[in-house]
Amino acid sequence: MTGRVEGKMAFVTGAAQGIGEAIATMLAKEGAKVVVADINEEGAKEVAEKINKDCSGSAFAISLDVSSEAQWQNALKQAEDSMGGLNILINNAGIGGGSTVEDTDYETFQNIMKIDTDSVFLGCKYAIPIMKNYAPGSIVNTSSISGLIAGHNMVSYNTAKAGVWMMSKSVALHCARQGYQIRCNSIHPTFINTPILDGWLSGGRGNKPPLERDELLQKLSMQIPLGVVGDTDDVAYAVLYLASDESKFVTGAELKIDGGISAM
Repeated sequence: MTGRVEGKMAFVTGAAQGIGEAIATMLAKEGAKVVVADINEEGAKEVAEKINKDCSGSAFAISLDVSSEAQWQNALKQAEDSMGGLNILINNAGIGGGSTVEDTDYETFQNIMKIDTDSVFLGCKYAIPIMKNYAPGSIVNTSSISGLIAGHNMVSYNTAKAGVWMMSKSVALHCARQGYQIRCNSIHPTFINTPILDGWLSGGRGNKPPLERDELLQKLSMQIPLGVVGDTDDVAYAVLYLASDESKFVTGAELKIDGGISAM
């Protein structure tokens, strides 16, 4: 099956690397025009160039600090002008960090909430008025399995991602009640082999010694029933389904991409 999002116009945040890059690339290969949005403008341009080598004219790079209300408004208007519309929003940008409730300083907590949760609110708030003019549409918000399952040393991340999960349901119900023909769902990955894991390689986590990447992946995979860490395309395929009209009767739902962790 090809062309699963043919003619669609997508906006993907955090798309300069990792999961966001994989999502933007897959949507373009399946027929969509894609805005590659990231605070790392040079990285966004590089990803857009790579996409356009295979899918000429499909990708547009935009600089976006997802914590800035004004930048969201400007970026979405620019996206509409560049693509001729907007009907897919992928709120993927996010950060990790923090520790236990006692060990996390308030500034860190606020920053994680701002990047991981407030940004999703801003994206939905300002994209919906545009998207409803190009319906049917789909919003996919990247939460985490950590938004459903807590850890003793992840108070900020647990809180932020749980907020994304419930916000997605509220947005879905609002759009349905208003008759906008815009669906909204959340995805919940577990460990995915991306640069975000690099922070686990240093010895700074609980004064533990540094790990080699292969050793880290092996340790993480032992926590997953399927026995492997996920790849970025595992997430991108899930987003492709939710972004496409194949999922036209799916809204307010959460899709776990966790190798079975949540079934334990």
